[in-house]
Amino acid sequence: MEGHRWYVIQVMSGQEKKVKRNIEENRQAAGMIDFVDEVLVPSENVAEVKRGEQKISEKRLWPGYALVKMTLTDDSWQYVKQANGVIDFMGGGKPVPLSETEVQEILQDLQMRKGEVVHKHKLQVGDHVKITDGVFVNFIGTVLEVGHDKGRLSVMVSIFGRDTRVDDLEFWQVEEVPIDAEVE
Repeated sequence: MEGHRWYVIQVMSGQEKKVKRNIEENRQAAGMIDFVDEVLVPSENVAEVKRGEQKISEKRLWPGYALVKMTLTDDSWQYVKQANGVIDFMGGGKPVPLSETEVQEILQDLQMRKGEVVHKHKLQVGDHVKITDGVFVNFIGTVLEVGHDKGRLSVMVSIFGRDTRVDDLEFWQVEEVPIDAEVE
């Protein structure tokens, strides 16, 4: 139908998919099939290794928000606003649709992320980390190797003035430190 525009709705965090299902599945019964086209919950696939096993989970890009493609009328506005889990439209009293440019950028970004798996931990070779667990706790060093597939990394630390390689650290055993926080 002509006139469909994209609007951002604020929803209860963690209920984005439930809101999508409620709005889309109840359109027919509410007579909103021509007014409410679709609900989009932007997400990406995130890989993380736990106990040696790689797990891929879906992570919402905008927790607490969803996009609705609809023709805004008093009835369609009430229908969406009263759906379980919906808090309000962005813009409150008079919802403002996203511009065509904003919509294209969002849809392009989501298309690029489709099928792609990002790693939960963004550490790279050369990053500075502080070891937070194990024998070398509180030592600061430089990442030498990152094995996202195994969920492990190697770090070079200085112990009594000598460089020592610490292998087989798990991602949760380190935290990234800004370079200027490093103490020599």
